[in-house]
Amino acid sequence: MNIESQNVTDYPNSNTIFMVWRLIDDPKLKGTFQQLCALVLNLNNSVFNRFPDSRASCVMGIGHNAWNILDLPTPLPKELVNFEEIKGVKHTAVSTPGDLHFHLRADDKSIIFDMAIEISKLLTPVAESILEIHGFKYWDDRSILGFVDGTENPHNEDRDFFAKVGDEDVQYKGGSYLFTQKYLHNMNAWRSLSTEDQEKVIGRSKENDIEMSDEVKPSNSHIALANIGDDLKIVRDNMPFGNPSIGEFGTYFISYANSFSTTKKMLTNMFIGDPAGNYDRILDFSTAVTGSLFFVPTRNMLDDFSG
Repeated sequence: MNIESQNVTDYPNSNTIFMVWRLIDDPKLKGTFQQLCALVLNLNNSVFNRFPDSRASCVMGIGHNAWNILDLPTPLPKELVNFEEIKGVKHTAVSTPGDLHFHLRADDKSIIFDMAIEISKLLTPVAESILEIHGFKYWDDRSILGFVDGTENPHNEDRDFFAKVGDEDVQYKGGSYLFTQKYLHNMNAWRSLSTEDQEKVIGRSKENDIEMSDEVKPSNSHIALANIGDDLKIVRDNMPFGNPSIGEFGTYFISYANSFSTTKKMLTNMFIGDPAGNYDRILDFSTAVTGSLFFVPTRNMLDDFSG
């Protein structure tokens, strides 16, 4: 059988909507989920046919509790668990609930706005919306902190290798472990730093995105701790968001990986430190307020789930 993955390796787009839903106990839940799986497939097919150049897609992830509530196949994906917080001496990667996650992307925001409406219409009777973030491309793929984001992302066939489950879990081959965090930035504190000090926090030059040499790069810089080797990579699709009038500025961290253990090692390096106590300096300016793990089944599985 030809395995068709969801669009986990698509490149970041100009507009994104992220949605997290919590399921409620309702007799219509399982029937609605069947309709939802069919809807996700339909939305992707429709936008591909109607707007082939829009790079639009809808990716759905399913959390550990939801997998059990919905009586989905067992055994579960090997590393699908409820994310447990990672607590360092100063900062914590918090754990927050989430049953379903939607990642909507398109060049034209109208497309994903309508997608979000259709998903919400279907889910509202059986689920509670607990998070909705509208992300956008900021200049040349920079975060609101002003630095290019995602430079270390794999490309070409490496994206498939690092983002999708391989033969080590044949039942779920082609699926992906999706981890998300909403970060809020303290921009007043960040702007109080000189450009040189900001570069030491990140480990790259701000203007032209050149990584510092190992001799110069601080051991607690973001690059030094978040990048754990060429054999352990994830596919990031981070997007900035914000509401300037209320002083909210943030980054929605989203990663797809062939195993959650890779992402967990990165988080451990960042929040606990390597060695312990040498935590990622970016956390002094960026606070994680959510943290949830999901599994993204293949399109073949969504078709099976749809009944």
